[in-house]
Amino acid sequence: MCGLAGELRFDGRAADAADLAKMSGCQVHRGPDGDGLWTRGPVGLAHRRLSIIDLSPAGAQPMVDAELGLTIAYNGMIYNYQGLRDELRAAGHHFFSSSDTEVILKAYAEWGLRFVDHLLGMFAIAIWEHRTGRLILARDRLGIKPLYYTQNASRLRFASTLPALLAGGGVDTSIDRDALAEYMTFHSVVPAPRTILSGVKKLAPATVRVVEPDGAARDETYWEPSFSRDPALASLTPEDWQDAVLDSLRTAVKRRMVADVPVGVLLSGGIDSSLVVALLAEAGQQDLATFSIGFDSAGGESGDEFEYSSIVAREFATDHHRIPISSDRLLPGIDGAIAAMSEPMVSHDCVAFYLLSQEVSQSVKVVQSGQGADEVLGGYDWYPPLASVPRNRAAAAYADVFFDRRWREMPRLLRPEWLADDDVPSAFVTAHFAQPGADTAVDAALRLDTTIMLTDDPVKRVDNMTMAWGLEARVPFLDHEFVELAGRIPRRSSSTTAARAC
Repeated sequence: MCGLAGELRFDGRAADAADLAKMSGCQVHRGPDGDGLWTRGPVGLAHRRLSIIDLSPAGAQPMVDAELGLTIAYNGMIYNYQGLRDELRAAGHHFFSSSDTEVILKAYAEWGLRFVDHLLGMFAIAIWEHRTGRLILARDRLGIKPLYYTQNASRLRFASTLPALLAGGGVDTSIDRDALAEYMTFHSVVPAPRTILSGVKKLAPATVRVVEPDGAARDETYWEPSFSRDPALASLTPEDWQDAVLDSLRTAVKRRMVADVPVGVLLSGGIDSSLVVALLAEAGQQDLATFSIGFDSAGGESGDEFEYSSIVAREFATDHHRIPISSDRLLPGIDGAIAAMSEPMVSHDCVAFYLLSQEVSQSVKVVQSGQGADEVLGGYDWYPPLASVPRNRAAAAYADVFFDRRWREMPRLLRPEWLADDDVPSAFVTAHFAQPGADTAVDAALRLDTTIMLTDDPVKRVDNMTMAWGLEARVPFLDHEFVELAGRIPRRSSSTTAARAC
């Protein structure tokens, strides 16, 4: 988990090392363990390092493989990197480090643009080919790791955070009115490629972009979950589905323990994080560090997570850390949380994640989190009303239960100069629901929430708030194989499976 930045010039000029240094310096919180800057003619890559795999200097970035003629800057974690390294070594590649970064380089050399199919994990990747001058950008299947960019006729710049691009200068910071419409309607979600700023875009999840030396670019979507039934699984009973879901989650949780540093768990005491702890204990994990947060009570409501998290911690004998947060830290925490945002967010728990991450980062560098379970397994209250809706009415029914406000309300909230020309949010949801796959209205809603809403609300929130303190958050419920399996659960089994599995 780190922060990357880069530039590719199209106008014959050399990459601006000074601007890249500013962009990288803006991301020191994402990688407090080291930094690197590499330029060669029109291209430059910068990197802030959070040392998780191969803590030696050999794992530093940007990483240059002179033999292959490739340079990489990368943010994320490839959980199957050890197996891939063995496979690539058998294919004739040799390694100078034990890092997952180098595995990505060899994988690209071996499989070309299909290298992403072999990667199990979360990632934002930039690879530059020395011989051709092409730049390859890639983002993981569910957009767990961010990648923002700004482009004009003379250059492309990209970074892990939007503020890093602003630090480099020359960005159009006017408000994108279509993005504002989405933000106001779609529960603060602005789907890729838009951001709230006209001059900044974000690479869509599950996308590989090839950028030629003259700036011409093409995108390839390499993963699309169908949320449709698999005939080969038609004979499974609800109990079979329960076992399959648990087995898949076991694998996902085990994968996310791969690290050269200790890995903890954010334990709220809720079903999702408690299940992660239980599965790790089942696998024999000893002395697992768990963390829960507590605020002062207010208005007769308890503000802490300690009651249930303590029960779970005792049951599974974890090294539990109860972190009380006094009320006098909340207002300063709001300022810090807003400063940590790459894009505007409205969720009330941003401050809690921000303050929790501040404390947890003093004990560990890596944690697992239960984020994403509600979207993947249908835990929100807007899914049941969709169960009886015909598939051809699903988009309108979804908007009725999920949209914060509708198009007709916008003139009461925004001055005319801020209004979009069209009902962009409704058009987006209608188009998404019209795509092939997703057999039922609930399937279509789960597909949209898992691939769009989840990426640009809860997942972005967790990444921004944890990385504000150099803390890597891993999300086993967003293991793409687990997501694929969950999307195949038939309607008659889905509620039973989710309830029993969790």
